[in-house]
Amino acid sequence: MDIGRGRVRAHAVRAEVIVPRVMVGEVSLTGDLQGTMLLPDRPSGTGVVVLGGSSGRVDINRARLFADAGALVLALRWFGGEGQVPGICEVPLESFTPATDRLVQAGCRTILYVGTSKGAEAAALLGIQDHRIDVVVAVSPTSVVWANSGPGRDGLGLPLRSSWTLEGRPLPFVPYDVSRFPEPQDGRMPYRDYHDRSLEKYVDAIPAAIIPVERARATYILVAGGDDQLWPSERFAAEMAERLAKAGKQHFLLTNRQAGHRVLMPGETTPRSAMNVHGGTDQADRQLGQEAWDVIRPLIGSRGGEWRDGSCDFAQQSGDLAPRHPN
Repeated sequence: MDIGRGRVRAHAVRAEVIVPRVMVGEVSLTGDLQGTMLLPDRPSGTGVVVLGGSSGRVDINRARLFADAGALVLALRWFGGEGQVPGICEVPLESFTPATDRLVQAGCRTILYVGTSKGAEAAALLGIQDHRIDVVVAVSPTSVVWANSGPGRDGLGLPLRSSWTLEGRPLPFVPYDVSRFPEPQDGRMPYRDYHDRSLEKYVDAIPAAIIPVERARATYILVAGGDDQLWPSERFAAEMAERLAKAGKQHFLLTNRQAGHRVLMPGETTPRSAMNVHGGTDQADRQLGQEAWDVIRPLIGSRGGEWRDGSCDFAQQSGDLAPRHPN
């Protein structure tokens, strides 16, 4: 640094920091947990459960983002698999408990649930029911429990039922206005007005169906786009943030008026839905995803730990370990 003529001139010093690459193993999960487990070789002590939405897709790309940061990640198939409910219809919240159990058994000190859309609905509820969950990341969330999306174990989608049960009892829910089903637009379904109309028609059902996030121990990170054309996630996120604020609970509310239902975190290339109108733009969807990741990343911690004894045995018992890849 030079000081002269009343000015301070700083010389930039470039320092090369070499960060060793993380090796991530991928394990196929079957049985009570279905999907994929990702094991970094230098763990941070954080465990993450990734829940996709109503498409039923196991969100491996998002799981890899967290694993690259050092988290042990379970990317779950939570409906539609062998022995599971075929649709999002009266899914037992207890069916997610084994995922948290596995992370605790592996020695994870911090546990995050990361859900998108209907997966965010599940994550928001689980943050209330399971006090071992430290952080809930709800992407394109809802503030209320909705009716089923898809068939139940009886193979039927009607009559409408709750998406979730707890201790064998269906949770109160907001029904859909099935009298006015949306018309396709350019081959894709626009569900935003459908959800808005359902909220108006069944306004009396809303109080009982509210997801009481203010009761949770977990910190909520709420991520929503103002141009979400599937449901009003920005409104839902704001409602949850207001209740959390009134309760004095720490939370984060991240919104972008131009972003849609699809939020793209760093490195994600999820294509636009071929079935549903999601709204947003590629730029806004990515910008919101980057802002969310900037909040989430510090919560994962630093890499360099070791798995608790027995965690590798669990990996071998859960399925075949896929070839490890550097990231």
